[in-house]
Amino acid sequence: MKLNPYLNFNGQCEEAFKFYERSLGGKIEYMATYAGTPSEQHVPPEQRNKIMHATLLLDGHTLQGADALGPQEAPKGFAVALHLKDPAEAERIFNEFSEGATVQMPLQQTFWAARFGMLVDRFGIPWLFNCEPAS
Repeated sequence: MKLNPYLNFNGQCEEAFKFYERSLGGKIEYMATYAGTPSEQHVPPEQRNKIMHATLLLDGHTLQGADALGPQEAPKGFAVALHLKDPAEAERIFNEFSEGATVQMPLQQTFWAARFGMLVDRFGIPWLFNCEPAS
């Protein structure tokens, strides 16, 4: 069995996945719009160039997403958790994700982690950043 997050966006899936690819060092394996697929005829013309499905591979893990058709509510009740080993890398990534984000807890040392922080990125996705304490 494999478990991975599948994120829905309000039309900015392509931008979000290119940002995640660059910031996290992953690789977009697949990204397709509705245009040119059998789904195209079932999608309003103004949404045919939106992302039907995207897959990002990152160090053996998968993140997937798409642009929602119709109204999209803000994500609630979950966060994508990143577990990092290097505090400098955690700070770099957190700082990149912070641009245009709502920071709920700045990245800082806690009793359980060398660094921990929480934010909702500029695409509306909640993230947790946890950097393991030094051994």
